[in-house]
Amino acid sequence: MIKYILKRLMYILLALFVIVTATFFLLRVAPGNPFASERNFPPQIEAKLNEKYGLNNPWYIQYKDYLIDAATFDFGESMKYKARSTNDMIAEGFPVSLTLGIEAMLLAIGFGVLIGVVAALYHNRFPDYLATTFAVLGISVPSFILAGLMQYFLAYKLQLFPISGWQGFSYSVLPALAIAFSHMGFIAKLTRSSMLEQNNSEYVKMARAKGLGKWTVVFRHTLRNALLPVVTYLGPLTAGVVTGSFIVEQIFAVPGLGKHFVQSITNRDYTVVMGTTVFYAIILLFAVFIVDILYSVIDPRIRLKGAKK
Repeated sequence: MIKYILKRLMYILLALFVIVTATFFLLRVAPGNPFASERNFPPQIEAKLNEKYGLNNPWYIQYKDYLIDAATFDFGESMKYKARSTNDMIAEGFPVSLTLGIEAMLLAIGFGVLIGVVAALYHNRFPDYLATTFAVLGISVPSFILAGLMQYFLAYKLQLFPISGWQGFSYSVLPALAIAFSHMGFIAKLTRSSMLEQNNSEYVKMARAKGLGKWTVVFRHTLRNALLPVVTYLGPLTAGVVTGSFIVEQIFAVPGLGKHFVQSITNRDYTVVMGTTVFYAIILLFAVFIVDILYSVIDPRIRLKGAKK
């Protein structure tokens, strides 16, 4: 396990290097510059700003400085917001995005697994049809469309929740649901399929022959093995929650990191774009890494040391 962890950490560093390099060159190749949108901007001031942020240096000097800054987690000052560093913007927005992301993941996993279990237990009956319909709708409807519908019906018409902002728990319910809904449907389908497969296994038949109840068999035997595909999905789920929050945070005016990321792309704010990209990449890569480690915890039959054999 230790050897496997060290090997995966090396792969994470390699992946980060590729992401950092790709982000740097894509931003440099894209037309325009961070100060192109400013009106009545004297060339002398623009030259001073380019010199301050090192934009006049050769590309390899800029690349070297960027690698050093990324390695030390010092992403520099914003090119559009005066006296604001990228690190401060990350420290300000990430707790909000983290709170929203955790709520969305708990909703997606909790309700997704529950719906999948109920659908499997009542296979080819009304609860199964209802759960399957819900899952298909969840997968089919994009989060930004669902966010707009929730704002109109639940917030504006019924006034059950605030329309936008971030001033308490009630403000997080709708954006968390909008992000979680599609993942909830996908997890429900994964759980249903895996549960149906496990229900036909010999050990489940033996447990039923011993006289164990339906829900006892589910919680003691079937569910643990059926959760392995769901654990596999936790990596893509983290990526979906993080990237899905970009637009949803804009729609609900949530002051999270996704809002800063979208605005920095619009403003061509190089330092903020590259800093938030590296930060998100680290989170997603470590999320996938933790999922791999959880495999052997949930299913003891998995032994990484025998992979070569």
